[in-house]
Amino acid sequence: MALIEFTKRGIYCKQGDFYVDPWWPVDYAVTTHGHSDHVRFGNKYYLCHTLTKPIIKRRISEDLNVETLNYGESIVRNGVNISFYPAGHIIGSAQVRLEYKGEVCVISGDYKTEDDGISDVFEPVKCHSFVSESTFGLPVYKWQKQEVVFNGIKSWVNDNIQQQKTSVLIAYSLGKAQRLIKNLAGDVPIYVHNSIANLNEVIIDAGVNLPETIRITPETTKDELQKGIVIVPPAMRDSRWIKNLSHPVTGICSGWMQVRAHRRWQSADAGFALSDHADWTGLMDAITATGAEKVYVTHGFTAAFSRFLNDEGIESEEVMTKFGQEDDEENKVDLADAENHHIETENKKSE
Repeated sequence: MALIEFTKRGIYCKQGDFYVDPWWPVDYAVTTHGHSDHVRFGNKYYLCHTLTKPIIKRRISEDLNVETLNYGESIVRNGVNISFYPAGHIIGSAQVRLEYKGEVCVISGDYKTEDDGISDVFEPVKCHSFVSESTFGLPVYKWQKQEVVFNGIKSWVNDNIQQQKTSVLIAYSLGKAQRLIKNLAGDVPIYVHNSIANLNEVIIDAGVNLPETIRITPETTKDELQKGIVIVPPAMRDSRWIKNLSHPVTGICSGWMQVRAHRRWQSADAGFALSDHADWTGLMDAITATGAEKVYVTHGFTAAFSRFLNDEGIESEEVMTKFGQEDDEENKVDLADAENHHIETENKKSE
């Protein structure tokens, strides 16, 4: 009998009687990380990585009943051994390894294979079946080394300061924001939105070494902000607050910026292809390293990526889930744009 099944409530392990990242309330939820599309309010019990606990308590409720594991640690539930391994996606993100009577299944959640300097590095786990995301599961998505991307951001900021413009980076409050802070700290002050500052507090309290930032308050002046870096969440992108800054210029930090045709470029002054998800090469390397006999492909380019794996001799099945909304509020538009770009590129190659 398979270790997992895909139900209307999420990924279910019948033998252990628990769900992984359920999107409807259940009795026992094993949680891969703290993004809101992977962890929801209303579960009776939560199991997550130690660093994810304070994050979900801050984001959801302090009253959550949460049990934790560190990487490599395990517990047994109804005969099923559950353990966590680094996913490299954000701080505290984990792959969930399930073992029952010699059968091993790994649910990876969201992951990236590049060391970002702040999250624990992705660790391939040998298994019989592997659940993989495919957010950027097309060959067009191949990331530059992150130091190249960050050098580009630093150069952009320096040019803006010389021109007396205010540099505003658009990044998710959990994950991308901390990664930017870690890698941009040192030259100029970094000012952050309340939602980012609040998460930084619990992350630092949990023992993560995060550089100092300045919380933006009503007393923060436009002149101060113009001399530093401003980081705000996507909800602020078209806000009047940004428009009222001193000569604001916005830079969107997202893997979707790899393809300039995306409509996000239309409302931004700059785009930086910085993603907390694996690119095409990362996805293929991760899957190959698991040695999995069966791969379940979730959110993203599920159909295209699953077809490719099958063509490569890796048994694969497309699985529809509700994952992905946290990482891209315009997911459907971006997927369509990228798919069209991929088709156009392939057509040109064949001409």
